[in-house]
Amino acid sequence: MTGKITALDLAPAEPSEPTKAYFAKCEEKLGLVPNVLRAYAFDDKKLRAFTDMYNDLMLGESGLSKLEREMIAVAVSSINHCYYCLTAHGAAVRQLSGDPLLGETMVMNFRAADLSPKQTAMLEFAVKLTEEPARIVEGDRAALRQAGFSDRDIWDIASTAAFFNMSNRVAAAIDMRPNDEYHAMAR
Repeated sequence: MTGKITALDLAPAEPSEPTKAYFAKCEEKLGLVPNVLRAYAFDDKKLRAFTDMYNDLMLGESGLSKLEREMIAVAVSSINHCYYCLTAHGAAVRQLSGDPLLGETMVMNFRAADLSPKQTAMLEFAVKLTEEPARIVEGDRAALRQAGFSDRDIWDIASTAAFFNMSNRVAAAIDMRPNDEYHAMAR
């Protein structure tokens, strides 16, 4: 990866041993260190807070599949026009689903994708939480329950959507650039 990954001039801190180990694990599993992690590397404490939350939401125990959580990331990022997250998480949807068309459609407009009613309900909730959080009412949660989600699942849908809204805003504010490798993944 050449060039700047953000518009900010923040020198990376000397990485701690846990950060070095985490980056090595990324290289091993992904073949790269995501630029979002490099962007946070100027402050080990901020990097750790980000990765702890991300790993809990996206990889932790949940009634939502990894693919469903990535779909939420893409739907929210599509509403927010987040270049970094659409590129990175669009690649994850392509990879996890084994369906490049699904990944591309999700990036453009999840409503045009071939989704189950349950997935559609989940994404409609995530989008409403993104666009109109003050308008979330009990009927929205009831619709998720009707679709088959538990209250814990609703928590996970909301937490994932909220995390990506935060991440999208930081990425936009600092002009975070995705790793070039994401563009070719799972096509």
